[in-house]
Amino acid sequence: MTAIIDYNVGNLASVNNACIKLNKKADIIKDPSLVKNYDRVILPGVGAFGDAMEHLVSSGMREAVLEFAKSGKPLIGICLGMQLLFEESEEFGSNQGLGLIEGKVIAFDKSKMDMNEHKVPHMGWNKLFTNNSVLFEGLKDPYLYFVHSFHAVTDEKYTIGKTLYGYEFVSAVNKDNIYGFQPHPEKSHDNGLKILDNFMKI
Repeated sequence: MTAIIDYNVGNLASVNNACIKLNKKADIIKDPSLVKNYDRVILPGVGAFGDAMEHLVSSGMREAVLEFAKSGKPLIGICLGMQLLFEESEEFGSNQGLGLIEGKVIAFDKSKMDMNEHKVPHMGWNKLFTNNSVLFEGLKDPYLYFVHSFHAVTDEKYTIGKTLYGYEFVSAVNKDNIYGFQPHPEKSHDNGLKILDNFMKI
């Protein structure tokens, strides 16, 4: 059984619909006391980092997610959910994250980009250059859908995917049982469904 964490951010229905397409049972969970009962967790999200963390803390979901992470069962953060896995973000000031993976979230560095070709937010289809990971087994021509203005900076040892947009940035991570994925698999058709399916098999 998979829990999709509801902490007052969007994209829950899209992620749940992707699970339905895969014939995988998933529940949207708002009660933090229930999280520990599940085999795996999806932390989705769109919106602002600081607001998202505030909702996680005020709802009690922050502690529930941290406890689940300690259990060794698989957890994946998607888009904003991936960014929340890190120690901090510079979005609208300095905001503390969950701290499950060492690193921080920064704005795209426009000084390194040709702004005539690369607009921010980074929106649309782009390629994921992958390292070996169970998430990417059977994946072919991995173009996926992105919508974001910030990206993670972390140690190479946690990096399982990168993407080129003006410059190379980290777009997928893994530390032990914790996974993070910057693009939206639920909006990425067959490629995205394959990644979610692989996660469900961990």
